[in-house]
Amino acid sequence: MDFSFLDDWAEEEAPALDQTGEGYRNIWVMAEATREAILPPSLAALGQARELADQFGIYVFGLLVGSGVEAQAQELITYGADRVLVVDDPLLADYQPERYVHILADLVSQYRPEILLMAATPLGNNLAPRLAQQLDTGLLSHCVRLDADMSERLLLGTVPIFGGEMHHTLACPQARPQIATLLPGSFAAPYPDSSRSGQVESILVDLADVPPSLTWIDRDSDFAAPEPSLAHAPVVVAAGRGMGDAAGFALVEKLAHRLGGRVAGSRGALDEGWIQEEQIVGVAGQTVAPTLYIACGVSGDIYHTFGARQAQFVVAINPDPEAPIHKTAHMAVLGDARQVIPAMLEALET
Repeated sequence: MDFSFLDDWAEEEAPALDQTGEGYRNIWVMAEATREAILPPSLAALGQARELADQFGIYVFGLLVGSGVEAQAQELITYGADRVLVVDDPLLADYQPERYVHILADLVSQYRPEILLMAATPLGNNLAPRLAQQLDTGLLSHCVRLDADMSERLLLGTVPIFGGEMHHTLACPQARPQIATLLPGSFAAPYPDSSRSGQVESILVDLADVPPSLTWIDRDSDFAAPEPSLAHAPVVVAAGRGMGDAAGFALVEKLAHRLGGRVAGSRGALDEGWIQEEQIVGVAGQTVAPTLYIACGVSGDIYHTFGARQAQFVVAINPDPEAPIHKTAHMAVLGDARQVIPAMLEALET
């Protein structure tokens, strides 16, 4: 059988990612970055964009706006972007809403993305409604879940109402681009793939006619950043009744501190008086999406595991091989957490 056609196919150039012109296509993620890294909520938004793009059969564009951020473009490709547009200008060292809206509105008009996602951070919460108004389009704010209606090519965003007691799923059928902000802590960041390749394009902008409206003061003042909330913590160490007593719970606190994480627990830990109500993970408590979730002495009923379902990697430490937590964990350690944690702490010191 003649397979020569495979050689011709392999030699074809990859399709261009140019999307200028009529029609709306592709998914964009407005990523927030420092000079060192992309912020975790933006990586989580990128993961959602990748999942949606694979369903729609379109590309993911990352958008970096700021000063000294061009070095982070490759990181966006590693986490799922096919192309990254970089607007790197010293005038963007500080967030100025007028300048950001001006830049994004021009790029959207030129490239016409179908969907635009950004994290519901302080910057995203300020920028998204301004941009939606400028583009005369809709906005799905503070989404905790994203889905797609493939028949209508609609973005479906689930948002909490009544303080999270209920949820509504919304869409903007006539609006393009469809803009949504994603609530940090509700989505897990994707795993990096260093083998991915993509295109990086630098965009030149003229901001001379866009004066800033904000005045930034006390740049050099000392500032101690608060601890991330439980919902936003990259590492969460949770305790259950299996820790036995206050001395056992103290081991959980030591492990969380050593890993730079936050302490949480089950309803049983609250009943024992080890944690506060806002530290409960579960149906009636917090929903977390850390990179690492360590459950120590937690049996793992559905009410608890529901709150940690978005965790990227779950380690369960429990001596009972039939404990439900082992069925949902990525790694199960059969043993008493009061003996396992000291060994972990010792290993972390080496």
